[in-house]
This record gives sequence, structure tokens and C-alpha cells, in this order.
Amino acid sequence: MTYAEELPAEELTGLESALHAALNPLATALRARTTGQPEEHMWRGEPVDVALSVLAAWKVVDQEVKRLTAIAAGTAGSYGASYEQLGAVWGITRQGARKKWPDAVSRPAPGTLALDLFGGRAELTPAGGGWTWTATAADGTRSDATTAPTKEEAAALAGAFLKEHAR
Repeated sequence: MTYAEELPAEELTGLESALHAALNPLATALRARTTGQPEEHMWRGEPVDVALSVLAAWKVVDQEVKRLTAIAAGTAGSYGASYEQLGAVWGITRQGARKKWPDAVSRPAPGTLALDLFGGRAELTPAGGGWTWTATAADGTRSDATTAPTKEEAAALAGAFLKEHAR
């Protein structure tokens, strides 16, 4: 089984229902902001205006899915996934994956490990029998260089820092 296989009809129906349930509050809020009417009046008005409000909400969702997809690709790349693997999961070529997510697969300096988590990036470097890590979080906060006795502990500390400073 590959990741790109189609979902069974019942799973697609469940996904569609979940997406509509998540979209409705966003569409309602966008329509209320646009019209100045209370949210409970979402479905009142010209059908074309209501439909355009729903379309505007889908655009917001689409942009957020693209952002989250890039983060997921970067995370997979930071754990060693290749562009060939990313492309296979997405149903595109290796070159297509490299074009879609140009920074997903990093090539750090020899011995250095990069972790892309929670919208930030940490680099772990072997140092004198231990590992040193530095990070720049999604909110722009930069860590001081910190040393840990093992690669795994450095990764855990860096991950905790990135999570704490996520958007």
C-alpha cells in the first residue's frame, strides 16, 4: 500500500463532513465581517454572496493546508526523507517535490543534524563527546548554544524549545 492510494468512499465522506464542520464557523465569521451582519444571518442574503463567502473560507483553508503541508514535508526531510520519498507520497516526481518544497530536504554540514519542527529549525552538532544545539523558533526566538550529553537529548531539548516558541 502506498500513501497515495485513494481512500475508501466512507472515509472520504467522513473527511468531507469533518472539513465542512470545520469550515462553517470560518465562513460565518468571514461573512459577518464582510457584511457587518450578525453571524446568525450567514445564510440570509443573495445566494451568490453566501456562496462567495464559502469560497473565501475555502481559500483560507487552502492557504493553511499549503503551509502545514510544507511544514510536514520539512519535518520529514529533517528526519532524512528524500525528495524522491516526498514526491512518492504526494504523487509527484522527485523534481516536482523539490520544486514544491525547495527547503524541505536540507544538506547540513557533515555531522550536523537539522530538525524542522513547529515552524522552526534546530541544528545539532557533535561537540567534545556531546552534542550542541541551537535553534530559531517560528516566533523568531533564537536559543543560546546548549550542550547535551547525547544526540537524542539534544534533539529532545531543541524540540521542546521549538514547541514552546511555536506560533
